[in-house]
Amino acid sequence: MERKTLGFWFLLFLVFAADVAVKRAEGKVCWTKSRVYTSTCYSNEICGNYCKGDGFDGGDCGGDRHVCFCSKNC
Repeated sequence: MERKTLGFWFLLFLVFAADVAVKRAEGKVCWTKSRVYTSTCYSNEICGNYCKGDGFDGGDCGGDRHVCFCSKNC
């Protein structure tokens, strides 16, 4: 019985360790104004496609002037 309990705790430890490693890998997201998509931004999907074409992970419309901002993990 003790061996099963030890195995359970070891497995639980591995699950938590993997969860911490994934959270650290996600990191911080940095945002920058798109240099390619310069018109008024009303579609997050179109903005994201332009940003992906420019080497970023994605993008969203934002700000008072509806500007396209591209995102990338820092």
